[in-house]
Amino acid sequence: MSDFDDLLSANSAFAETFDLHGFDGVAKAGVAMVTCMDSRIDPLNMIGLEPGDAKILRNPGGRVTERVLVATVLGITLLQVKRVMVIQHTRCAMASASEEELHRRIEERTGVDATWMELGAIDDQESTIRGDVHKVTSHPLVPDDISVGGFIYDVDTGLLRQVV
Repeated sequence: MSDFDDLLSANSAFAETFDLHGFDGVAKAGVAMVTCMDSRIDPLNMIGLEPGDAKILRNPGGRVTERVLVATVLGITLLQVKRVMVIQHTRCAMASASEEELHRRIEERTGVDATWMELGAIDDQESTIRGDVHKVTSHPLVPDDISVGGFIYDVDTGLLRQVV
């Protein structure tokens, strides 16, 4: 028995009706989304898209990191991305505590000092979103004709609110 048997079984059922074979991997709707790894977020459905329509980049807090910038540049230059959405959300753990508090919680749970690791705590979501959008728009490999917007997703209503 494996800890993953239930997931492998579900994958077998999924594969029986799998219909994305032969797809070339471009973003058919021209969208890339940077969002949080929070399981309450259903990235494609929340904006009316389907698999194959968008590139989804997820991490704690939905932050624009160096690796997210690399993925965004690749999406724009190779995979037909024309619009980039940076989406944080309400009731986010990354916006609920300071960097120091999050480090303390990790150490309490693991017994290991994790202060060497930058977690990306969010003090002010709207300010952080504006800064992260700026990271994308000011990147030398992101052309001026790429639309970039920043949003907050309400996990209790399902609505997006544009910040920038």
